[in-house]
Amino acid sequence: MNSDANYLSGKLLVAMPSMGDPRFASSLVYLCAHSSDGAMGLIVNKRAEALTLTDLFGKIGIPVGDVLGSQPVHYGGPVEMGRGFVLHSADYHASDATMRVDDQTSMTATIDVLQAMADERGPEKALVTLGYAGWAPHQLEAELQANGWLTVDPDPELLFGVADDRKWNHALKKIGIDPAFLTTGGTA
Repeated sequence: MNSDANYLSGKLLVAMPSMGDPRFASSLVYLCAHSSDGAMGLIVNKRAEALTLTDLFGKIGIPVGDVLGSQPVHYGGPVEMGRGFVLHSADYHASDATMRVDDQTSMTATIDVLQAMADERGPEKALVTLGYAGWAPHQLEAELQANGWLTVDPDPELLFGVADDRKWNHALKKIGIDPAFLTTGGTA
């Protein structure tokens, strides 16, 4: 095990077919934070049911244009599903609100980033999620050892450019794995 407590921050977790939790089946989770206290990430390839940014922004009283408003809202994970998180390019930063994950990607969980997006002052690339995925101390490491997840280095195209229904396969192919050869035996 890597001695750096944040060694998985900024990585993508790729759910293996043997993933025992249906909430994470065929998921890609971008890890925003990983330390001895646990881990926090956002699922980047699953959409919230029939919810667009227009719907979400309307609920919080922010007017939004047609182009931005047609974008989907994503299911970020099963924890705090009423709370929003924005995974975005590092070109946007709000003091005391934005967590810089790496040189290319940041995460902001305040309404300010949504207002900036509506006013066309926000990040160049963004993915809005409701909820997050969380792990207790050493829980994620145990799931990795049980072959529940693979890890892959993300890139902006994979996070923000590839269609949601193709991201899982794209991530596997990025590390040289043909999804057709994966088995579903075992559990995570």
